[in-house]
Amino acid sequence: MRNIFKNFFRFKNHQTTLSFCKFLSWQFFLFNFLLSEFLTNSHAFAKNITLDKNTPNSINTLPQITVTAKSDLTTYNSFQSNSSLRLNKALKDTPQSISVVGQAQIRDQNIVNLEEASRYVPSFFVKQGEGNRDQISIRGNDSTADFFIDGARDDMQYFRDFYNIEQVEFMKGPNALAFGRGGSGGLVNRVSKLANGEKIRRAILSGGSFENHRFETDLSDKINQKTAWRFNGVYEKSKTFRDFGNLEKIGLNPTLSYIFSKNTDLKIGYEYFNDQRFNDRGLPSQNGAPLKIRSSKFVGNPDQYNSTNALNSGFAIINHEFNNQLKLKNYTRFTNYDKYYKNAYPNGAVDSSGLFKFSAYDNAQNRNNFTNQTDLTAKFETKNIKHELLLGTEITHQATNLQRKDGYFNGTNNKDIFISIHDDINTSAVDYRLATASKSSVRVLAGFLQDNIAFNKYFEMVAGVRLDNFSITNKNIVSNKKYSSSENLISPKLALILKPQKNISNYVSYSVSYLPSSGDQFSALDAKTKNLKAEKLQNYELGAKWDVSEKFNLTGALFVLDRTNSQANDPSGSGFYVLSGSSRTKGFEASANGEIYKNFNLIAGFSHLDAQITSATTTASKGKKLALTPQNKLSIWGKYNFGEKFSAGLGFIKQSSQFASIDNSVRINGYHRFDGALYYKINPKIRTQINVENIFNKKYYLTGHNNNNLQPGSVRAFKGNLVMDF
Repeated sequence: MRNIFKNFFRFKNHQTTLSFCKFLSWQFFLFNFLLSEFLTNSHAFAKNITLDKNTPNSINTLPQITVTAKSDLTTYNSFQSNSSLRLNKALKDTPQSISVVGQAQIRDQNIVNLEEASRYVPSFFVKQGEGNRDQISIRGNDSTADFFIDGARDDMQYFRDFYNIEQVEFMKGPNALAFGRGGSGGLVNRVSKLANGEKIRRAILSGGSFENHRFETDLSDKINQKTAWRFNGVYEKSKTFRDFGNLEKIGLNPTLSYIFSKNTDLKIGYEYFNDQRFNDRGLPSQNGAPLKIRSSKFVGNPDQYNSTNALNSGFAIINHEFNNQLKLKNYTRFTNYDKYYKNAYPNGAVDSSGLFKFSAYDNAQNRNNFTNQTDLTAKFETKNIKHELLLGTEITHQATNLQRKDGYFNGTNNKDIFISIHDDINTSAVDYRLATASKSSVRVLAGFLQDNIAFNKYFEMVAGVRLDNFSITNKNIVSNKKYSSSENLISPKLALILKPQKNISNYVSYSVSYLPSSGDQFSALDAKTKNLKAEKLQNYELGAKWDVSEKFNLTGALFVLDRTNSQANDPSGSGFYVLSGSSRTKGFEASANGEIYKNFNLIAGFSHLDAQITSATTTASKGKKLALTPQNKLSIWGKYNFGEKFSAGLGFIKQSSQFASIDNSVRINGYHRFDGALYYKINPKIRTQINVENIFNKKYYLTGHNNNNLQPGSVRAFKGNLVMDF
């Protein structure tokens, strides 16, 4: 752990940090002032709201911290999510395809990262991310930024760990009304473990193949009748099946809950997370396919591959209930990200003599994210029609410093060299020289309105709209040129829900989102793109959801996802871009989750995607398939309890071939593999499990970043857990 705290509380951009702190303080002051004024006048306001019969008559008795019911760890089914509609709604009543990976699945499959969590999720695929970040493809659309934590944007490029996560929500299709810009194919929202008054004393020791060592802890309790605390922590130091692969990370996450009054509570928390690893870029291609070589083979110079990510994040959530019909929530999060990585990587296919092109660069990035969200929810009736009205605002400010240096080899001006695939390592000297440097500032002011209307017990409608004022300034430090762009983005959402029975819902929905021309990470704003309008995402979806029992459900959806206003080269030869590019994904997905019968739990999913370019873009011609989007994906996981102490699980994953890049010149073959697990409860407080990935040691390629950064799938790997409650 000699370097793991190196970046603890270190902020590179002190002026930006100071301004954010002032902004944060001002926001808290403004919110508290408005809240106090609102509370003072709430009785008059509430007179116009019809109170529920069960509304308490007295406000003199303060509530006590009560232990929140434990998550159901006996079934893989999840019935609830408050993220898609920003309301506490059953998944059955949410007109969007959502896959939820809950605590039972996280525990049984020993999930610690995004790649592991996504294995049994339809329409969702991970990408290599250059070996230094989470990167995803949802319904054929690629993203490095569509990640959220408790509904707040978490868009820096890094590998997330699940040590402090209660559940993970994979939302398919654009949903700008709830989450804002982006979400081109969908998004990932992680739901944190928070202080809830439950007494927990848990330690998890893990070890396994490739010198895997990991320790987690989850501690929680009440301080008094109004205050509760929780602490989640992780430390891991492991190697991987790839030559030279290694990682070391630590996470610390304390949270606190406090009840001010009968109707008002506060949750605050802080997280420090540091991840250092060998950022593996995989293997190149040969003759239009991944190189045929042992899966563990590394090519290049191992001294030129390292990545460090440090995160400091704090949040505060204030909830106030005026009565059963009127609720207010304010959520503020500030995060500082600090990242550095360098890599020397394959940058061309292997030729007939075994040579391939090799390039290098390093990258340093620092970002401050500030988000403040306010949701006001009101329930009321008009002529026997029930309404659940949501009125919300969001303020986001993001400041990013970015610097990239290109690598030059052996003291020359050559940015590329050719090396042999037959060499174990290459030790050519690399000199890194400044290529680009920029400072960007993003400001988003948003307001949204949504009404969930129940006409009767059979028919509901969700209608809403969001307005985002998105503005960005990007200064190129090298050229000393500054570019700015501002745009108003209007994102509607409409859905109709038919419930022929209480446990069945059918829906049809339409939603819109936008991706500004500055791109996922704001670095694409320049003279060519500054005047371009945002890309537009439109999703049409027809779906059905059936809660077969209290512990088992079935879902299915047909959808068409159109992406328009994509950048294309100007046919007149001006050197600028025009917005004539487009793509379309047509598909179907289905899933089954939960306890089919006593002692047997199932997770099953299938997706079929037809994703292609419908009008030429800057990188692809019409008719090309979208990158890293297998046409078919089938996944099944089952767990059977043979008694109170012993259980076993078996999983099967099969997916069809995919193209590594949008030019469709390199095809990654499809694959199938089996995973498994054995579980044993030693006593009520101690249990153990062993998970096996790729039981039959199949050789395959999992994913990639481009045509020549292709990631082999893991060889057979074992991981054991000892879980102790005390």
